[in-house]
Amino acid sequence: MNETEPSGLIDHHCHGVIRRDLDRTGFELLLTEAGSVGALGGSVFDSQIGFAVRRWCAPLLDLEPHADADVYLERRAELGHAEVTARFLRSAGLDALCVDTGFEPEALLSPQQLGEIAGASSYEIVRLEQVAEQTAPMTTAAGFADAVRERLAERARTAVGFKSIAAYRHGLQLAGERPSDAEVRIAVGHWLTREESADKASANGDPRSPLRLTEETLHRFLVWCAVDLGLPVQFHVGYGDADVNLDRCDPLLLTDLLRAIEPTGVPVLLLHNYPFHRQAGFLAQVFGNVFLDVGLATHNLGYGSRALIAEALELAPFGKFLYSSDAYGLPELYYLGAALFRRGLAAFLSAGIEADEWSAADAARVARLIGSENANRVYRLTPGPIVTA
Repeated sequence: MNETEPSGLIDHHCHGVIRRDLDRTGFELLLTEAGSVGALGGSVFDSQIGFAVRRWCAPLLDLEPHADADVYLERRAELGHAEVTARFLRSAGLDALCVDTGFEPEALLSPQQLGEIAGASSYEIVRLEQVAEQTAPMTTAAGFADAVRERLAERARTAVGFKSIAAYRHGLQLAGERPSDAEVRIAVGHWLTREESADKASANGDPRSPLRLTEETLHRFLVWCAVDLGLPVQFHVGYGDADVNLDRCDPLLLTDLLRAIEPTGVPVLLLHNYPFHRQAGFLAQVFGNVFLDVGLATHNLGYGSRALIAEALELAPFGKFLYSSDAYGLPELYYLGAALFRRGLAAFLSAGIEADEWSAADAARVARLIGSENANRVYRLTPGPIVTA
């Protein structure tokens, strides 16, 4: 590893790992944001991420680079999920992980377990909408605001940040104004009324949709609750699964809200961002408290992640760019995200040295900033024991 490749990374946004063995379909499903895989579209292995797995992950399973997909999966099954998870997490070279615990369709490794296996400190990121959806059935429209504030304050005692998935539920067109408690009460009333209608439909034999927060007013309310608690606030931006309407996920839609939050000094983290990474870089330049990453896209773009990292850094100050994998389910994604990010950032910084745009010493310093120091500053992380909720 050269000095332009950051060593101990802080993965500031990731998820748990599945605790079971997988067949080919199950593995390929976790390699893509699609909801299904099948013969019509060919194999996910025939994609950037598929080729990246065969190139970079195969050697950790004692295989040659570019091993055939069937050979890769056979070896993976032979080793078993526990050994595979240990190999990839330990080899990712992480100093710390900030784990979003708000999406668990099945039992996943906890932040503490992830940290123990990776040999890293681990911290929790609390998903705002999950807290609201857990609170709503236990309160009234009039009591909702105070109940949510109380629960978020409790979670903030051990968490290092919050996350909004407004992009999935409403889109990022959020107003800047802080909603009043009266506005929150009205929005919750509408939400719970819809929930009662869904209950009646379920009783009549119609499919019952899970409680799902979509009101713009309530998304803003949750963000302002997080801001009041002083912890960094993450926003899903851009690329995601088929549940996202990508045209509503441009981070420029957050401009009014970002203007309103900036005087508080609370850090705002724009996650993923592809294909809006240049817009996110602009926002990071013009707002002092805005930061960005290109997690999720890094491993999905595979070899193309080099260009992605360079484009994100066209405008974004080097002190505003962080590393994340957004790994979910597969331990390979922890390792692959880290490996591709290191290589992409090193290629960008080395090209600058060769062109005499910056010195080798400056490039090494920027690698440390982006790899870990920016995350340490934003989340106020300190080396020490694993911290979980």
